[in-house]
Amino acid sequence: MGLLALARSSAGKHTPTATGNAPGRTARRERFGRYRVVGKTVTVSKPSRDELFAFWRDFTNLPAFMENLNAVRPAGQGRWEWEIVAPGETSVKVVTEIASERAGELIVWRSVEGSSIDTEGRVAFRDAPGGRGTQVELVVAYVPPAGGAGVAIAKLLQREPEQQARRDLRRFKALMETGEIPTSDNRIETEKA
Repeated sequence: MGLLALARSSAGKHTPTATGNAPGRTARRERFGRYRVVGKTVTVSKPSRDELFAFWRDFTNLPAFMENLNAVRPAGQGRWEWEIVAPGETSVKVVTEIASERAGELIVWRSVEGSSIDTEGRVAFRDAPGGRGTQVELVVAYVPPAGGAGVAIAKLLQREPEQQARRDLRRFKALMETGEIPTSDNRIETEKA
């Protein structure tokens, strides 16, 4: 059983809460052995669930809304190389493979042996109640590089996966619903003028 499946089973039949936390996140345990598990859920009003799934399934699209990704490239044999932003203007590379997939519903990926970070990710797509769109749930399990000190530094630098998951899902929602991601760049330019 993968870590994310374990997180789901311990979460029982919880539904996403008003805080936007995913079931894996609301489990009694945020750790499974040496892994931390974080998760968030967002409701996206459009486009259709199948279109959201297809956009996410093309991993080369992920850097469009995930701030911590420089690039995702095909690595052959069904694998993907993720170039992840790291503290100190550096980056790390993680090679992943699809562990499970159900068209229009679920994508599960995990890092392969020898990657810089031991991680698994899971994104689920399901119809939101009342025909309000699609609930998109992202859960990530990972072994923090440098242990607890690494988590503290990542939080300090706003690069901790829980913070990233929340921001990334908000950016995904904005991109899918409006075709763009709002930034404060124009405001800053206006203030300088």
